[in-house]
Amino acid sequence: MEKANKLALNNGFEYREQIDNRGNGLTVLAYLTRNHRHSSGNDWQGRLEAGQISVNDQPVASGAILKTGQLLLWRRPPWHEPDAPLDYSILHEDEDLLAVAKPCGLPTLPAGGFLEHTLLALVRKTHPEASPLHRLGRGTSGIVLFARTARARSDICAAWRRKEVSKIYRGLATGCPAEDNFIVEAQIGPVPHPKLGTVYAASPDGKFASSRVSVLERRDGASLLEIGIETGRPHQIRIHLAFAGHPLVGDRLYAAGGIINDPETLPGDTGYLLHAERLSFTHPATGLPFEIQCPPPPELALDGSKSIP
Repeated sequence: MEKANKLALNNGFEYREQIDNRGNGLTVLAYLTRNHRHSSGNDWQGRLEAGQISVNDQPVASGAILKTGQLLLWRRPPWHEPDAPLDYSILHEDEDLLAVAKPCGLPTLPAGGFLEHTLLALVRKTHPEASPLHRLGRGTSGIVLFARTARARSDICAAWRRKEVSKIYRGLATGCPAEDNFIVEAQIGPVPHPKLGTVYAASPDGKFASSRVSVLERRDGASLLEIGIETGRPHQIRIHLAFAGHPLVGDRLYAAGGIINDPETLPGDTGYLLHAERLSFTHPATGLPFEIQCPPPPELALDGSKSIP
């Protein structure tokens, strides 16, 4: 088990982005307020006045007009990050790959105020070469696979594009599906969100996504499910189960139909039970079938008296 102590204050970070046609002609303040709604206009104005924002490495005023191709930089000073469980366990390690068990509540990658309280930051303390091959939502526990070599990253990413990587999850959903085995194929894409601008949800304008669902147990008002996903859209399992009328227990973001339930809830909020249990693929070094398993938490363990025969 790898562990780290809580950090009182991180080291700050530089956020960089290049202005595209959507930002051309906007003022710096208007661009930041429109595209980064996690902060108010007053917050961005204060950062501009403090000299934290620059364009092409030059300090900039709030009324400066942006042009396509310019580099916008926010030098964010050190801040107190939200609490998170700062530990993980190693499931497999070889010269090419590293597989770890991420706990619920720990973000995989930096976002939403998390920088050093992330799985990536913790893993790179001991494996600086590690590059994540996928991600899990903050509230999802289980397997995260890292590449340790360029060859491994290239081979696994290619296998993912060819749909040759099997990903099996376990989750606790509300209600009892009518069938023990079913497929959900709802399109997933960005929809409006008052705080973030957009979030992913079921959308007729979204991209194709497919999930295979099997009922493992029927519990009082809930069902323990096994879910295999052939595509990897953001929040796919949460959205698809909600679309099928069985949102994950404790998921406040998605309602039946796969739509946004509570506009005050963020995708990174926890409370639901979802676990990445098995990952199967061809090992890039041996060329042989390879499987990694991660035991589910007690809440998602099988109870033989309620299992589906």
